[in-house]
Amino acid sequence: MSAKRRIPAAHKLRLCYGPPLVGRGTRRWGLLLVTVLCGVLAAGTVSASGAEADASQGKVKRVSRLKVDAVAYHLPGRTALGIRVRRGVVAVDPALIPLGTKLHVPGYGPGIAADVGYAIKGRIIDLWMPNNSAARRWGRRTVVITVYR
Repeated sequence: MSAKRRIPAAHKLRLCYGPPLVGRGTRRWGLLLVTVLCGVLAAGTVSASGAEADASQGKVKRVSRLKVDAVAYHLPGRTALGIRVRRGVVAVDPALIPLGTKLHVPGYGPGIAADVGYAIKGRIIDLWMPNNSAARRWGRRTVVITVYR
C-alpha cells in the first residue's frame, strides 16, 4: 500500500519557477520588507526588488533613478559608439552610466547613452537637439532620469 502525500493548496498555486524569494528557515523577512517598502515608495512602475520583468524575452532589467543636470546641445557628427547623432542620443560620463545603456529623461523622452564629452563629469548629461533654438529652449535643467541596465 502506498500512502499518498497531501500537498497543501498554497504549494499547488505557486507560479514561481525559481527558488523562493525568502527561503524556509531563513531570517530575510526584514530585508524583504525593506525592499518592498522602498520599491513602493520609489515608484509605482518599479517592482519591489528594483527589477522590471520583460515578459517578451523573460529577462530582468535593473531600474535606477538618478538626479542629474541635463544640458542640451546641437552638433553634427557621430558619437563615441559610432552612430550618427539624432534625437535620443545622450552624452554621459561612462563611469556613472555605461555606454549603450537605455534611459528615459522627463520632458525629452527615451534615449541611449551613446556619447561622451570632455565636459561630462559625474551627474551631468548632454541631450542632442535637432536645432539650436530647441537646445536654447531646453537650456540646463535638473531632472531625475530613469536608467535601465
